Amino acid sequence: MSISFDRALGIHPYALELRTERARILAGNLANVDTPGYLARDVDYKSILSRVASQVETSRQSSSVSMSELDHPLYRVPEQPSLDGNTAELGVEQGKFANNAMEYQTTLAFLNMKITGIAKAIEGR
Repeated sequence: MSISFDRALGIHPYALELRTERARILAGNLANVDTPGYLARDVDYKSILSRVASQVETSRQSSSVSMSELDHPLYRVPEQPSLDGNTAELGVEQGKFANNAMEYQTTLAFLNMKITGIAKAIEGR
């Protein structure tokens, strides 16, 4: 009997990849918080992940799953526009980065539980 890792791990590897990319985008926002004219970017995590989840469910093959929306992040509308045209706000970006880091750890924990379960099944415990 063969094990389908795509089926066993579910959406969690894709969620981890998406969280990693989002962390990179948010870190860029934080790095440019004082850059005049910089436009803060982000991705719609829930929308992308729900689309990827439906692709995983229908295809059952990781090679056909596309997260191409990561190539085109959205621009964020600032809560308090600055005079220099920068839309990255320090407090907002820090909060979003911290929240994403916490959710990354949660996704990693779920993935770890899945892998531990697979390992126990293989060992016959």
